[in-house]
Amino acid sequence: MKAAVVNTLGPAPVYADFVEPQPEDGAVVAAVEAAALKNIDRALVSGRHYSSSTLPLPMVAGVDGVARLDDGRLVYAAAVAPFGMMAERALIDPNRVVELPEGFDPVTAAAVPNPGISAFYSLQEVGHIRAGSRVLILGATGVAGSMAVMLAKSYFGAGRVVAAGRNTERLDWLRTVGADEVIELGIDDVTERVAAEHDAQPFDIVIDFLWGEPTEQVLAALANEDLQASFHLTRFVQVGESAGPSINLPAGTMRSAGIELCGLGPASIPADAQARITTEALPRLFAMAADGRLPIDTRVYPLSDVESLWTAREPSGTRVILVPQ
Repeated sequence: MKAAVVNTLGPAPVYADFVEPQPEDGAVVAAVEAAALKNIDRALVSGRHYSSSTLPLPMVAGVDGVARLDDGRLVYAAAVAPFGMMAERALIDPNRVVELPEGFDPVTAAAVPNPGISAFYSLQEVGHIRAGSRVLILGATGVAGSMAVMLAKSYFGAGRVVAAGRNTERLDWLRTVGADEVIELGIDDVTERVAAEHDAQPFDIVIDFLWGEPTEQVLAALANEDLQASFHLTRFVQVGESAGPSINLPAGTMRSAGIELCGLGPASIPADAQARITTEALPRLFAMAADGRLPIDTRVYPLSDVESLWTAREPSGTRVILVPQ
């Protein structure tokens, strides 16, 4: 079969032949309909991800996607290594799939889980969002960031949502789907704008998809110079690092304010919460996307284009979807 084959970590996968998957240990072979090209896929294959060293080589790229079972059902599933979802066929665990809503487009369905779960769990499981919470989304013009804005406002009932990002057009659009205020990175004084918002009424949650310099600016804004300032807990949830893998964090910043710094990743979610991904979170996200409450832009390409697309930069807020020919 044809697949996006990874022979060594570092280079982009190549479109080539790969051995056919065979049923084993309860896993079944399914025909792949669509797979999203995501930052996690790129990070794993590059060797930069903290779990890259555990990958079996050679392998097929693509941690998840939408596939059709032998009985005709369309399902979302995680791939069983080394048979990733960027292929004509994949190996999946039929007991850990999520059936798609009737008539739901498999391309859109493939685009939803990664950013949707990232946004949903950063807000609920790590951010502990409540109705009325004040939320800052850092990196809001990306796919996951945009979903976080929409979910915070329309699903969780946040009291105020501030969206920070670089794409002016996307920021304007976010005002129509949940953002009460926007901050344009690279144009606005981020520290000044965030500090003004925080002083007016403190943020309860910051969801950070960027890290790097923007995070340094936001953390500086959350710090208190007034030793008599009243305590307010702000949960700072670190999710992505598209602006850089490290930051300079003065010790005084952490001592001067009620900042609780935590992260979202596979190893930072308790087992009971992970179990709810397929039983609760994904069905809700699929239902919202299917009826238009969670719009997501997609660009569809043939799987054969994987090598050139791997290093290309897609438009902000857009998810690239690969489909077998």
